[in-house]
Amino acid sequence: MEIGLYTFGDVGADPVTGHRIGPAERLRNLVEEIVLADQVGLDVFGLGEHHRPDYAVSAPAVALAAAATQTKHIRLTSAVTVLSSDDPVRVFQQFATLDNLSQGRAEIMAGRGSFIESFPLFGYDLDDYDTLFAEKLQLLMQLNEGERITWPGGRHTPPITDRGVYPRPCQDKLPIWIAVGGTPQSVARAGVLALPLALAIIGGEPARFAPLFDLYRQAAQRAGHDPATLKTSINVHGFVADTTQEAADTFYAPQAEVMNRIGRERGWPPTSRQQFDAARGPRGALFVGSPAEVTDKILAAHEIFRFDRFLIQMAIGVMDHVKLMRAIEVLGTKVAPEVRKAVASG
Repeated sequence: MEIGLYTFGDVGADPVTGHRIGPAERLRNLVEEIVLADQVGLDVFGLGEHHRPDYAVSAPAVALAAAATQTKHIRLTSAVTVLSSDDPVRVFQQFATLDNLSQGRAEIMAGRGSFIESFPLFGYDLDDYDTLFAEKLQLLMQLNEGERITWPGGRHTPPITDRGVYPRPCQDKLPIWIAVGGTPQSVARAGVLALPLALAIIGGEPARFAPLFDLYRQAAQRAGHDPATLKTSINVHGFVADTTQEAADTFYAPQAEVMNRIGRERGWPPTSRQQFDAARGPRGALFVGSPAEVTDKILAAHEIFRFDRFLIQMAIGVMDHVKLMRAIEVLGTKVAPEVRKAVASG
């Protein structure tokens, strides 16, 4: 099983110390985090695309490229690329460039986007939220098939007549994952297209999401694909430290600040430490605790979902860089080896 990290590159004030982190400092720290994740043997590092003042990463391929030549093994992916409001040709070229810089370690995780800022920024209509993604995904997949492309055009994309698209990736093809937040139609689409599926689980009881993986595999099978060949991932929130108390105390303040800030925009009720502690229990969505606790929780989730990849967002909000680096070290040296050993023997 692959184990890795993803983040959005949060900027702003540390809720504990008040220290302000700007884009320059956050991006420098981010490269250090990716390099350390590679050194301690983690498999994947993902960066999300956002166009908001509270995040430093609006161009994941650029930020990942900064780490590409300083790392050797770790796969570098978006988490996610908001394909609906981007140009598929440029997305392909950017990640093909990253793939060459990293000698074949780039991936694209494409999604419709959980925030809407990019749509008006790039001149798109939110009423076209789904059709934009479906059309641009088809174009991106065709770009991945070969050097020259002829595309008839559509409602949201212009025609292309026998043009070459360069550079080509170092890999034969760029891995393209579909990231979903729980919409059954999106899950089924990934299965029909035989694309790997990444499911974000950031609230509620994870077990209730299991039917979505069943739907994905059923949709793939009905479309003539072998479900056994398709990869799946769960993407979660969490934090690991040397002790349970340290993990909970370090993670709570920045995570709560982010969830409350977003909650005010979306009409969610405010969170509390009591709710946080409940969510890090055995059946909750937060993977927070000591190495043994996080290991056990990953393995319990694997029994339910049988996923191939596990990605954890530990850098939520602004937190102490030294503590985050220690958490990455613990995840790579203590949690990941135990999880891999247990899955291999099971």
